[in-house]
Amino acid sequence: MRSVLVLFLARLASLNALEQTRGRPLWRPWLGAGLPSADTVGRVCTRVDVDDVRRVLYRLYRDARRKKVLRAGKRRFLVLIVDGHESHASYRRRCDGCLQRRIATSAGERIQYYHRNVTACLRVGGRTFMLDAEPIASGEGEVAAAMRLVARLLKQLPQAFDVVVADGLYAQAPFFQMVRQAGKHVIAVLKDPRRDLLQDAQGLFGILTPQILRRGRTECQVWDQEGFTSWSELPEPVRVVHSLETTWVKRQKDKTREACHATWYWVTTLPLAEASTATILALGHGRWAIENEGFNELVNHWHADHVFRHHPRAIQVFWLLALLAYNLFHIFVARNLKTPRKRSVTNLHWAQLMTTDLFVGTWDAPWLLPP
Repeated sequence: MRSVLVLFLARLASLNALEQTRGRPLWRPWLGAGLPSADTVGRVCTRVDVDDVRRVLYRLYRDARRKKVLRAGKRRFLVLIVDGHESHASYRRRCDGCLQRRIATSAGERIQYYHRNVTACLRVGGRTFMLDAEPIASGEGEVAAAMRLVARLLKQLPQAFDVVVADGLYAQAPFFQMVRQAGKHVIAVLKDPRRDLLQDAQGLFGILTPQILRRGRTECQVWDQEGFTSWSELPEPVRVVHSLETTWVKRQKDKTREACHATWYWVTTLPLAEASTATILALGHGRWAIENEGFNELVNHWHADHVFRHHPRAIQVFWLLALLAYNLFHIFVARNLKTPRKRSVTNLHWAQLMTTDLFVGTWDAPWLLPP
């Protein structure tokens, strides 16, 4: 597993690329032996206990909180963001854990095989910590896998978060009820036009005067109302927040200014007494951290979607180890580099230095030490 961790930290794109570093002096002191072959690394990952990898992620989180790497400011919420992620799709390659769907192509309808998981990250004090993931099994929906994931986190890390934030797919009564029974709150996008709750909110907001808020360059007309009972499956009233947002942008080609408009609805169990309207806006938009700082970076810079070994357990293990490497790297940058150095170059610069050190043989792996 240590070799896979180095694979991700060095941003290598395949096990074959890792195998080509077998002559580097890092391996023997780091592993206590030579680097195994690519086939051996892949085979071992099919036999690893996934919960063992999860426990390492949880331990890193606890260490980071204890040493104040993850520290929420006063009156700030600890936020858990959950979202689905599809790692890859193929018409040819398949394994026992593959999901299936029928795709209409120019050659007719074909069966496509793919893997998808639900990933959870914490947003604490402006930092993103990738915490865990749960694969979506054949025949079940994303929310069912998310409920298993959140239930496990509630058991293992009950104090890690106060609020769960998710997209519109999670605006379902079973998910809300499970989170509320644990004493946590939920914020989800509200977008199904057939829902009585959305229709009631739209009707009420049409006769109310909005408040005006600003988020950077964005001006928001916001309606915020508690006490909606239109969601009959949920035993408690909910709060709906609607934001009509206008952002002025300057086009690079002709330097003209253009207004971009966006409309958002959120449903939440957070009462106004605990979270202001501006807080709900910040938490609702903060959901994009898992996309922008999580999936986008992991896929484009960490090669996390590469199928290193097409086996359901191996795919889980590689994804979780990618999350672990992501967290270690960002903790290292946050704790071990002085602010002027961090501002002078990008994180990609430090990643390239790590890769260079691996190949030239000077890597002593200080970023692998505990935070």
